Amino acid sequence: MSNLSESRTSRITVRLVALQILVFSLLLTLGGRLWYLQIRNGQEYADEARSNHVQQVVDPATRGSILDARGVPLADNQTRLVVSASRTDLLKMKDDGKAVLGRLAKVLGMTEQEIRNKVRLCDSKTPQPCWNGSPYQPIPITDEATTQQALQIRERSEDFPGIIAEPTAVRRYAAPGDANTAQVLGYLSPVTDEEINKAKNSSSPFLRSDQIGRSGLERQYDDYLRGKAAVTRYEVDNLGRVIGQAKSDKGQAGSSVVTSIDARVQAIAEKQLDQAMKDARQQVDRNTGTNYKADSGAVVVMEAKTGRVVAMASNPSYDPNAWVGGISGKDYARLTGKKSNYPLLNRAIQGQAAPGSIFKVISTAASVNAGYDFNGHYPCTSSYSIGGQVFKNFESQSHGDISLGRALEVSCDTVFYKLSHDEWKKDGGDKPKKDAKNWFYKTAHQFGLGKETGIDLPNEVTGRVPDRKWKRDFWAANKAGWCEQAKAWPKKKDFGTKLAREGCLEGMKLHAYDSINYAIGQGDTLVTPIQMATIYAAISNGGTLHDPTVGKAVVSPDGKRIQQIRPRSHGTLPVTRKTLAQMDGALAGVATRGTAAWRFGGWPQDKIPMHAKTGTAEVYGKQTTSWFATYTKDYAIVMTISQGGTGSGASGPAVRNIYNALYGVDEKGGINAKAALLPKPQGSLPKIESDGTIEAPPIKPYVLPSPSPSGSPQ
Repeated sequence: MSNLSESRTSRITVRLVALQILVFSLLLTLGGRLWYLQIRNGQEYADEARSNHVQQVVDPATRGSILDARGVPLADNQTRLVVSASRTDLLKMKDDGKAVLGRLAKVLGMTEQEIRNKVRLCDSKTPQPCWNGSPYQPIPITDEATTQQALQIRERSEDFPGIIAEPTAVRRYAAPGDANTAQVLGYLSPVTDEEINKAKNSSSPFLRSDQIGRSGLERQYDDYLRGKAAVTRYEVDNLGRVIGQAKSDKGQAGSSVVTSIDARVQAIAEKQLDQAMKDARQQVDRNTGTNYKADSGAVVVMEAKTGRVVAMASNPSYDPNAWVGGISGKDYARLTGKKSNYPLLNRAIQGQAAPGSIFKVISTAASVNAGYDFNGHYPCTSSYSIGGQVFKNFESQSHGDISLGRALEVSCDTVFYKLSHDEWKKDGGDKPKKDAKNWFYKTAHQFGLGKETGIDLPNEVTGRVPDRKWKRDFWAANKAGWCEQAKAWPKKKDFGTKLAREGCLEGMKLHAYDSINYAIGQGDTLVTPIQMATIYAAISNGGTLHDPTVGKAVVSPDGKRIQQIRPRSHGTLPVTRKTLAQMDGALAGVATRGTAAWRFGGWPQDKIPMHAKTGTAEVYGKQTTSWFATYTKDYAIVMTISQGGTGSGASGPAVRNIYNALYGVDEKGGINAKAALLPKPQGSLPKIESDGTIEAPPIKPYVLPSPSPSGSPQ
C-alpha cells in the first residue's frame, strides 16, 4: 500500500516539475518578447506609434513663373475658385458619396458621370479623365466655379460633406499677344505614388499635393519652379482630437525662369507658320494632282552668336490651359488620339525628316575636306546615271561646269551626286576598305547630326546619319522580317516585297545609290529643325556649334539670387575659315541670285546681308517636305512644312515676314527702326524690383506689311 502511495506521489511530483518548466518557459518567452519590443526595437515602435497619430496639413507652394526675355509672363498663376472632393470622406458614406456628387453636379452644371470620372483613380485599365495623384488629397473637380456656386456649397455644407470650395492659385498659360508657346512651355499634372517613392530619399522629395512638369520648360526646370510646400504637423489622439503641434516645415515659393523667348516674335512665328501651311494647302502638287496636305510644321528663330532660342513654334498646336485643373476626356482624346496628329509633339526638336538640299552645306564641306577645290569646275548636268539608274537634277536643269559655291546657289544635285559617288568608290564601294575615309558621313557627324544638340528641353531626338555602321545595325535588326516577307518573291513582285528581298540579301551594304541620295539630303537621312538651325547659326557666327538654350536665368522669389544660364558650345564646324567664308558668300548668293532670290526681292542686302538655302525633300509615299534655312549676322531661322511643297515656295514667304518683323523692313525694302521688334538680340535680363517682382512691358499688336517679291518658285 505504501509502495502504491509512493508511486502516486512520484508521478504527481514529475507532473508538477513539468508544469513548472512549462510555466517558466512561457514566462521566459514572454519576457524575451517584451524585451525585444520594449528594449531592442522599442524606439522604432514608439516612433511608428507616434507617427500614426500625426496628421499633416500641406499648403502648396506658389509655383514660379516662366517669363519671356523682357519679363512678360508666358506661364504664371491666377486665383480661381476651385471645387475639390475628398475621396476618403466620400468612401465613408453608405452610397460612396453618389448622392453628394449628384447634388454637386446640379450646382456646377456638370453631369454626374463627368464628376465621377474626375474622382476615380487612374490605373492601367482606366481611361482619362481620372485622378493619378494621391487618393488622400482633395481631388479638383473644377477650377472654374463661380462665386455663387462656391457660396451654395459652403452655405449648405451639410448637403456637401467631403466637398471643398475655396480660392486656390492655379497655373495659367497667358499667351501674351497670342504667343501660345505650348510645346515649349509644357504642362503640369499631379505627382504619382511611384514618383513619390522614387524621390523619397532624394534632395527634392515630393509631397502628395505636388504638381510637376510633364513636358517642356515646366519639366526641365521643375526643381526650380516648384518651390517648397509649407507642412504643418498636428499630434492627434485616437479620436482625432488635436493634442499638440509637432515640428513643421516653412514653405517657399518657386523661383521664376526667364527665357530667351520674345513673346512678340513668338507670336509672329506661330502665325506665319500657320499661314504658310494654310497657303500650301491651296496649291496643287504637280506630282499627285492634288493639293498639298501641309499636315505639320515647325520653325526655329535662334540667336546666331549664342544659340539662344528667340522663338520656337510647332504646328499643329494646342492650348496648354486644357491641363489646368485636370484634363477632360474630350480634350485628352483630341490631344492624343490617332486623328489628333499629335499636337503635344514639339516638332522643332522631335520632328524628324529628310533635309533635302539644305543638307548641301555639309556635302560642300565634306567635298573640300576630301580634297576638292571649292572653286573648281564640276559638271552640273541634267541627270546622273549609275548601273542603269538615272538620278535627275531638280527639274532636270543643266548649268554646265560650275564651282561648289555656284552649286549651292542653284542647288545643283548632279554635282553632289558625282562627288559623293566618287568618294564611295574610293572607299571601296560596297566592299569598304579598312582605311575608308567616309568623308561625307564623317563630316555630317562633325556638324552635330545623328545626336542631340543639348537643348534644355526634354525628349529631344537625335535624327540619323545613315553611314556604314547604321546600315549594318539596321540590317541586323530587320533581317528576319525582311527575309520572311521576301519568301513571297517571285510570285509577288510589288515594290514592298522587292525592297524586302533586297534588304534580306544586301541590306548590310552601303550601295552607290545610298551615297548618291545621301549627298543631297535624301534617302535614310533624318534631321530635326533645331539641328539645322544650330548648323546655320554656326556658319553665321564663324563656326561655333552652340547648345541651344531657352532658359536664360533662374530668379529667386525675392529677386536677390540670380542664376544665369550661360551659352555653351559642343564643338566647331570641321572647316577652315577660308572655306567657311566661301560657303558664307555662296549662301548670300542663294538669297540674291539663287533659288531663294525670288523670296528676298527688295531686301536691304547692303545693310542686313541675308543668307539662305532652300530644300525640297522627297519622301516615299508622301508629298515633298519644304525646308528653308536662313541666317543674318544676328539670327538663324529654319522652317519646315511636312507635305508642303518646295522650300522657297511654301516656307519662303513666312520666313521673310519673320525677318521683316525682326528688323522693321517694309515691303519696299526700307528699314523702319521704330517698327523693328528685335533688330539686335536681347542681351540683358528684365528689370527686377527690390521686392523681387519683374515688371512686364505691354505687348503691342504688330501688323506685318506684305512684301511683294517677284519671280517664281524653284
